[in-house]
Amino acid sequence: MIAKIISGGQTGADRAALDAAIQIGIPHGGWVPRGRLAEDGVVPPAYQVREVPADGYAVRTEKNIEDSDGTLIFSHGPLTGGSALTQELAEKHGRPCLHIDLNRSPAFEAAAMIAAWVDRHSVKTLNVAGPRASNDPDIYQKAKDILIAAVHSKQPCRR
Repeated sequence: MIAKIISGGQTGADRAALDAAIQIGIPHGGWVPRGRLAEDGVVPPAYQVREVPADGYAVRTEKNIEDSDGTLIFSHGPLTGGSALTQELAEKHGRPCLHIDLNRSPAFEAAAMIAAWVDRHSVKTLNVAGPRASNDPDIYQKAKDILIAAVHSKQPCRR
């Protein structure tokens, strides 16, 4: 069961992951670029993230992979740019990596795939990545909703 969600703090899929963790009530965090840089300015202080001691997005991407048990990447289509680098770095570090292409998997199917993958790989700390909001304006809400559904599907029912 997921105990913590981390990401690089960028707009889009990264922020969706942090906001999902906050809404669910589980710890969140991750590494962000020095200066808490994101495409919309500075990653807001409400997010419990840490700055990497070096410049560049690749450094924070690698640190988040190293600090997690597995990486989940959302996209609409094939991986490009930083998302493709994330997958390469997960492979380099021998960490489980799941790519969810939302053009090919409906939300309910994606949530079930994530829950099964988390169980199979005993993922406690989940790193989430994907495109920034300017490259994919729909990714934030879809990723957030799917993450919430995936985590809730593994929690026991309360009466």
